[in-house]
Amino acid sequence: MKITKKQFAIFAVALVLICAFTATTVFAAGDVASAIEGTWNAAKSQIKTVVNNVVFPVVDMVLAILFFVKLGTSYFDYKKHGQFEMTAPAILFACLIFTMTAPMYIWGIVGM
Repeated sequence: MKITKKQFAIFAVALVLICAFTATTVFAAGDVASAIEGTWNAAKSQIKTVVNNVVFPVVDMVLAILFFVKLGTSYFDYKKHGQFEMTAPAILFACLIFTMTAPMYIWGIVGM
């Protein structure tokens, strides 16, 4: 494997650029923590509104659809095999109840 002058030059330039750009230290001007905290306090109510009005209803709808589909397939399996499998519908129902009641207590846990 022979290294040509062009490959060596490209390697040397890349090495110099890497060394030049990684040796720079950047310091923030001012109090960064208070800026982040101020931004969070300004956006906190908007985040809570979006999660309560969009995210939780979408998750509830998906879980409800999955629950009823799984309940239907479990019924058809019962008709076919004579044994009703309750595990999957029970888990989906528990998750559905959890997500339907989550907006009442989740913000207290998160601290909003």
